[in-house]
Amino acid sequence: MANFNFNKVIIGGRLTADPELKTTSSGVSVTSFSVAVNRRFQAKNAEDTQTDFFNVTAWRQTAEFVTQYFHKASSICVVGTLQNRSWIDNNNVKQYRTEIVADEVFFVDSKGESAPVFPVQPPAAVPVSKSEMDAQFADAQSSFAKINDDDFPF
Repeated sequence: MANFNFNKVIIGGRLTADPELKTTSSGVSVTSFSVAVNRRFQAKNAEDTQTDFFNVTAWRQTAEFVTQYFHKASSICVVGTLQNRSWIDNNNVKQYRTEIVADEVFFVDSKGESAPVFPVQPPAAVPVSKSEMDAQFADAQSSFAKINDDDFPF
């Protein structure tokens, strides 16, 4: 029987602070940041949306990309792995941290879109008939424009 190992995390949320680029003593770029992610479901008696905060670390070009193009409250999608690490702090106490190590990050907002304040409430669903959906799809198709590769920062 073969061993089965799988570790993949995908989160989408908003940065809680501006990411800061740092460099290790060997010259490797790194940044750590936190992403706020609203829970899909909440307790029936809860008035506020519940939000989880995930620690993320990005290395090398991914770190440079994040610090250049993302800021506090930017929407971001992070794909990576979940990792645990431990260390002994200055008080000789063993500390533990679970974090996501980013393999990929993606833009979520359109260019220039303003970011709402946490927590974000999803919009209420509006029922639409099939004929209305077909008409909206046809309108959307007619408005497609060719995109120039120079418009992208990567």
